[in-house]
Amino acid sequence: MTKDAERIEALREAIHRHNYLYYVEDRPEVSDAEYDGLLRELRKLEEAHPELVTPDSPTQAVGGHVAEAFAPVEHKGPMLSLDNALSPDDLREFEGRLRRSLPNADFEYVCEPKIDGLGVALLYTRGRFVRGATRGDGRVGEDITQNLRTIKVIPGSLKGELAQTTSLEVRGEVFMPRDAFARFNTSLEEAGQVTFANPRNAAAGAVRQKDPSVTASRPLDIFLYHVSHREPGEFESHWEVLEALTAAGFPVNPRSERCPDIEAVLDYARRLEAERDTLGYDADGVVVKVNNLEQQRRLGATSHHPRWAIAFKFAARQATTRVLDITINVGKTGALTPAASLEPVELAGVTVSNVSLHNEDEVKRKDVRIGDTVLIERAGDVIPYLVQVVTAKRPPDARPFAMPHQCPACGAPPSARKARRSGAAPMSPAPPSSRSGSSTGARAEPWTSSTWGRSSSSSSWIASWCETWATSTSSASRRSRGWTVSRRNRRPIWWTAIQASKGRGLSRVLNGLGIRMIGERAAQLLAARFGSMDRLENAGADEINQIPGIGPKIAESVARFFHDERSRKTIRHLRDVGLDLTEKGVSDQPGPLTGKVLVLTGSLKGSPETRPRTPFSARAGA
Repeated sequence: MTKDAERIEALREAIHRHNYLYYVEDRPEVSDAEYDGLLRELRKLEEAHPELVTPDSPTQAVGGHVAEAFAPVEHKGPMLSLDNALSPDDLREFEGRLRRSLPNADFEYVCEPKIDGLGVALLYTRGRFVRGATRGDGRVGEDITQNLRTIKVIPGSLKGELAQTTSLEVRGEVFMPRDAFARFNTSLEEAGQVTFANPRNAAAGAVRQKDPSVTASRPLDIFLYHVSHREPGEFESHWEVLEALTAAGFPVNPRSERCPDIEAVLDYARRLEAERDTLGYDADGVVVKVNNLEQQRRLGATSHHPRWAIAFKFAARQATTRVLDITINVGKTGALTPAASLEPVELAGVTVSNVSLHNEDEVKRKDVRIGDTVLIERAGDVIPYLVQVVTAKRPPDARPFAMPHQCPACGAPPSARKARRSGAAPMSPAPPSSRSGSSTGARAEPWTSSTWGRSSSSSSWIASWCETWATSTSSASRRSRGWTVSRRNRRPIWWTAIQASKGRGLSRVLNGLGIRMIGERAAQLLAARFGSMDRLENAGADEINQIPGIGPKIAESVARFFHDERSRKTIRHLRDVGLDLTEKGVSDQPGPLTGKVLVLTGSLKGSPETRPRTPFSARAGA
């Protein structure tokens, strides 16, 4: 057997396996982009060696299978897959193929979001829903009628023109909206059950339940987009089909749009990709269809896909890579967070080499080990996260992870606190001034700039973020080779930012101290109430709790912080290096109404309704 023949066999076996995992077991092990890459490689090799093409090749058939748990259903017409376009040039080549097939034709297109869900076929007899089925292998699917009846937006009986049709088969995509998926996964997590990796898996698993009541409890939705069989009657255009589906009572995607030419299609794709995070559901591309149904019939189809339609795929947001190590990051408040160091991988235009694992419970739930192959995703083109471990690729020497017995920043045994959803979250017991090393820059970010904070995280010569304000000009210049230097004063820009940060006021200092439960808003409330660090240091929890917006837990956290001698030492250091520990515009002297109680009665002038004269009291100075 030649090398190409061996590669073709290996690709076919791999693609068949991935098809089964995706369509039948709803647990894919590779990203869509990686799957598409395997299929493209196979198609290219088969084009070079047509004598090796077989009828059961993944390039010649739809990828699904029929599960034994459901009765088989033969579709009225084959449910085919779609060919893919990955670039504007691919889309223009698609139109080129159309023009070569129909040389004198003018083409209009209909574009629809390509929803990442589960394809289904619904059969109606004389306007009444009688059967629903999955895609299956494209010819035979699975009977899931009772499960689909639980999706409330699927009409049991039709309205309008299609209600008079003797036999009608329509196609659609069942999906789970993003917000509903997040709530559903949270409920599973709270119940101690296994969560789903993404909305597509959740929707597919819900539709293919043996018990319809389980499906009914899942937040499913559907869009219909195609009439595959109608008896009697015909349509002239795909846009007319969508209008008829809407009139019949089917939910049709409102983002569908007619495009007069291929450049308008590309414009639609650019707009939809830019707005994909606002859609409310996962969409990984645009489905582009020739609008004229007579042209569709003349163009025909292969055994795998129609020639009159194509899926223009968005930039990949998922990829697989390897976990090189699991390290611990010390956050601003001292929380110890595990993070995976990854083999660098390109994802949505960014090279990703690290991903947060959030907490020890999450590491255990996903069973992430050093050496594992993992599927990562970059939702919203922002923060990457680990979706799942590809356990089939786990090496024998993969090492489980355990939280350290010592804080990597201060060396002391970590304490534990209860986090809202993740159980015990280990914490560094030391105040921020005692934490050094990799957390140095993160500690100083709220006072200086995020650019300096991130950059300084790798500067081993900064022993403690509290010491950065005391760094002399000569020392800064000597130790800052390679850093950007100001043209005006020839000093390192980071050093200039440090000096400027000394006068930013009390609220910025409080936000940067790393007091647990204190963020920017709480720091502003504390600074506005007390006016100076001296007054706040000597305040007790009861007094702090008097501030509107500051609850008892926050008050206890603040009082506990200032009671710690190490924290007080930090404050003394900050004074010594010249930080302004007062809030501008706020006096630290008590006001004339401090301690008094005001009682107001009556109603507001111009009130649209008569309100009861309920006294309202407010403690002055609170």
